[in-house]
Amino acid sequence: MTLAATYLGANGWLLEVGSLRILVDPWLRGMLSFPPGPWFLRGELGTEQPIPGDLDLLLLTQGLADHAHPATLRLLPRDLPVVGSAAAARVVKSLGFHAVTELKPGESSQHQQLTIRATAGAPVPQVENGYLLHHPDGQLYLEPHGFLDPNLPPQPLDAVITPMVDLGLPLAGAFVKGCTVVPELVKRFQPRTVLASTSGGDVRFEGALSGLLQMAGSAAETATCLPAETRWLNSSPGERYQLR
Repeated sequence: MTLAATYLGANGWLLEVGSLRILVDPWLRGMLSFPPGPWFLRGELGTEQPIPGDLDLLLLTQGLADHAHPATLRLLPRDLPVVGSAAAARVVKSLGFHAVTELKPGESSQHQQLTIRATAGAPVPQVENGYLLHHPDGQLYLEPHGFLDPNLPPQPLDAVITPMVDLGLPLAGAFVKGCTVVPELVKRFQPRTVLASTSGGDVRFEGALSGLLQMAGSAAETATCLPAETRWLNSSPGERYQLR
């Protein structure tokens, strides 16, 4: 049985579930920017990650560039199956991917023995996706902004991948809600392992908006709310974590 996760920095992960290798939200090469242009917000990776090989599936939570990064996606084979939100599906289709499954919150898709259920994620501004992954070798939940779908029933999971800090803007509030969501995730899913995501990987941001970004809390502080039997990992890029 295999259930493992390798952190790729920012929102990116390589998941190994049974015999499947699943690439999640990769930003592995080059810079990114958000509309209206780099002057507004521009991001650079401190360390670029290699493109994983032998992939079976590309899983995208959002269509924004730090989740569906065009320069990285162009390096992937166009026949790689993709499951993503509506916004993410538009991005990959525009790049020539042709095996694309679009999921809305509440919908599910099957890939071999893996069941993928889309959950209601972050409103940025349209509601994007989180995912529940069920496989005979393990169960996992991930959502990169800390927005927990209230319709998800309690169920025991092997692991959750979630932010463990808050990130926001003055007046607008937090658009990443790690500090507040982790206690809810633990109560809902009783995970064996919590993996910190979203804020790691030595990412540098510049531009007019970067100076206004406010981070609150730390992974270590948030971890103090976890039960003693729950393992937490302050994920390091390139590190592979065995989850089961």
